[in-house]
Amino acid sequence: MDIWAIALWVGKVGLVAFFIMSGVNHLTRYKMMSGYAQARGVPLPGPSVIVSGLMLLAGSLMILFNFHPVWGAGMLIVFLLAAAFLVHHYWSEADPMAKANESAHFWKNLTIAGGALLLAVAVHRGAY
Repeated sequence: MDIWAIALWVGKVGLVAFFIMSGVNHLTRYKMMSGYAQARGVPLPGPSVIVSGLMLLAGSLMILFNFHPVWGAGMLIVFLLAAAFLVHHYWSEADPMAKANESAHFWKNLTIAGGALLLAVAVHRGAY
């Protein structure tokens, strides 16, 4: 195993660790997450929490174990874009602190979605 193979595994673990933890939290803390989703105006908050939790887990594990990783990255991208626009709509916040917080989460989600898209392109083009 060379340094690049090690770096690939470290990168994949680093990318998916957060999403696995978040997916587990979506499913094990369903009531709390549903309440938060409802408070943020997410349509169908209960089913949305379950579906998004399953998407986070499935997408992460698909990337980690290289089982259709392009589809796995796609699941994370869909989740990240939905969360950015449906949950972190900073433009509707009146309080400057809340606006700054939601703005940071919005742009973080878009940035990570861009990274997941790069991963999908690299896999599709045969980079690994």
